Amino acid sequence: QVQLQESGGGSVQAGGSLRLSCAASENTYRKCMAWFRRAPGKEREGIAVVNNDGKPYYADSVKGRFTISRDNAKNTLYLEMNSLTPEDTAMYYCAFRVGNGCSWSWSWFDYRGQGTQVTVSS
Repeated sequence: QVQLQESGGGSVQAGGSLRLSCAASENTYRKCMAWFRRAPGKEREGIAVVNNDGKPYYADSVKGRFTISRDNAKNTLYLEMNSLTPEDTAMYYCAFRVGNGCSWSWSWFDYRGQGTQVTVSS
């Protein structure tokens, strides 16, 4: 069982920044990990993935504003969020895949965190 604990959410004004963290109870080396978000009344959205080789991928909605990174020494996944807008308001979740390969699919990941709320005011 892999435990994932997100932190770093909060309330910020439009144009501001936040850094989310996801601490994993297992080694994150060469693991596919991702950030998802779910806004009220909207479908869950995969926004950033880092694959087994450490290469990041982003959804168009956050490309150029968000940066995903993984610190294997700390077993922690990060999401640096800049130029936030009210449309970024959502619950943010991290996800962890035990095996090889990588995907944008929520159901494909083996473990998911409880989420951290991000609220952006205009």
